[in-house]
Amino acid sequence: MSDRLTFTLHELIAELDAFADAALQTGWGVTFNHFQFLAVLYDHEPVDMTTLARCLGVTKAAVSKRVPALVEDGWITAVSQPGAGRSILLSLTDKGTALVRDAGEVLEREFAAMLTHPSLAGDPIDAPRLNAQLVALTAFIQQQPAPGPGAAHHPQETLA
Repeated sequence: MSDRLTFTLHELIAELDAFADAALQTGWGVTFNHFQFLAVLYDHEPVDMTTLARCLGVTKAAVSKRVPALVEDGWITAVSQPGAGRSILLSLTDKGTALVRDAGEVLEREFAAMLTHPSLAGDPIDAPRLNAQLVALTAFIQQQPAPGPGAAHHPQETLA
């Protein structure tokens, strides 16, 4: 463990992703990457590939490459939009919706249980407050311009 916030956050995310990946592979035979694709689609469906790519933080080509296999395996549907050029709307099938709902509930329950584990009783974590703080921090960071090389960035200056 590091005493540097950036490294600690990165390590935490890596551990959470690995835990979720193992749980999803054991319980549903899918990877976390597969689940995340479907879960983001669930939150935005129906959605075109460009918008889904932006939400996932990947290229449109990366989404386009995955879609045929997900359609073939029965996780999603892909329907051309009439009069919209080559735009394709993606939606979950019942199978995809069930995975996101059921696996998502299990992951949420497991992560919540970790936050209330007796080993953390000396410094209890308030899950709703932590989530609210992380949501606020994420929204704040999304609004920040990327600092250029050698530029000192002072987020408190952008709060005014």
